Amino acid sequence: MANRFCVSLTHAKDNQDKATVGFVVANAAVGSGKETLVFLSVEGVRLAQKGYADDIREEGFAPLRELMDNFAKAGGTILRLLAVLQEAQARREQPGAGAAIVGGAKGLWSSCPRAVLRQLLNDGDGAR
Repeated sequence: MANRFCVSLTHAKDNQDKATVGFVVANAAVGSGKETLVFLSVEGVRLAQKGYADDIREEGFAPLRELMDNFAKAGGTILRLLAVLQEAQARREQPGAGAAIVGGAKGLWSSCPRAVLRQLLNDGDGAR
């Protein structure tokens, strides 16, 4: 069984349930000792904006901000992908705790920690 896990989130306030469940799953993975990455794209990139997730709370779950903070404290990695036109504006914003900003393919290659990229691309178990 692979020791790496990736959650791809494309939702934020547009579908708070999916955003919350994504971080519940990510916390379970990192809590079980897996190297865990949450990849934010589309609407999900907003979750990395400081303060954006503060008021998201789905019934039956911890508040999303708490889930995100716990994930970062446990050593999880959050990557935020941006469209080229959003990149300049987003770079002026401060990302939330544990989040790195990556933009497009070029930005992903230059901003993503090399160890994370190697894991994503060279995973021998066929999961990509």
